[in-house]
Amino acid sequence: MNHRHRKVLHALFAHPVSANIDFKDVVHVLEDLGAEVENKSGNRIGVTLKGHTAAFTHAHHSLPKEEVIQVRKFLEMCGVDPAAYPA
Repeated sequence: MNHRHRKVLHALFAHPVSANIDFKDVVHVLEDLGAEVENKSGNRIGVTLKGHTAAFTHAHHSLPKEEVIQVRKFLEMCGVDPAAYPA
């Protein structure tokens, strides 16, 4: 995982919740973590990582805070710890 992707991963877990995370960067981080990402109907993507599956709404620019929280919860459920990826 490159430095930029590690920064995005840490931003997903930051407090307070960031509202300035680009959707494409989040998709690249998920792919670097080994997730399978597929486009779904209705402006959504499906993500499968370590046996867990989730669907997220495709944001055109930055993710809204609610979506950042959903991605964070999904990554926690999958056992992803940002401390394992130092920025």
